[in-house]
Amino acid sequence: MADIRNDASAPAPAARRPIVMAVWLVIAGVIGWWAAFQLTIEKFAALEHPGTKAACDFSVLVQCTANLDSWQGRAFGFPNPIIGLACWIAPIVVGMAILAGARFAKWFWFLFWCGFVFAFGFIIWLMTQSIYAPNLHTLCPWCMTTWAVVIPSFYVVTLHLFRIGVFPVGEKGRHIADRLMAWVPLATFVSYVIILLLAQFELNAIVNILQTIGNSFR
Repeated sequence: MADIRNDASAPAPAARRPIVMAVWLVIAGVIGWWAAFQLTIEKFAALEHPGTKAACDFSVLVQCTANLDSWQGRAFGFPNPIIGLACWIAPIVVGMAILAGARFAKWFWFLFWCGFVFAFGFIIWLMTQSIYAPNLHTLCPWCMTTWAVVIPSFYVVTLHLFRIGVFPVGEKGRHIADRLMAWVPLATFVSYVIILLLAQFELNAIVNILQTIGNSFR
């Protein structure tokens, strides 16, 4: 599976092992998998004890139950968290393999990126459903955790594919992608702000979340 010729033979940015990216992939994978695991546990509990309140139900706005019980929560005919349980293993394995010295073929990176394209598109759809769908109008804590790690992971993996030449942009384009890596935190922050503003305009989310936090300390 690993190919020792690809990244090692490429110029400048691609020749370096992407240690920071590898560490992030492991962290993101663990966080994403744990969020999926918690949602799966909540789903099992709801099936075993119908009508009970989920542990992540903090208010009418911030809750898991509405999302898990909705048709959007089983978009492919089974609970969405199962997708997370299966798929978040991939970035953990890839990240650990990079740290161990593995270098992957370009076709492998492309397939890995395709997984994040799907994840990114899927969470965008889930965000719009959570915020705008009449049967939801909720913000699921564990769902938001998943959104939070998918967004920067998609940016990082996309830029990495540019800088190692999977996408044919030339050496100059590869170096630009390498420099843009430093801007991923800012791009991620801007993405979070956009999501928060959308939720605020539609759901008055900021006030409701602050009230929820305040009530939890009483």
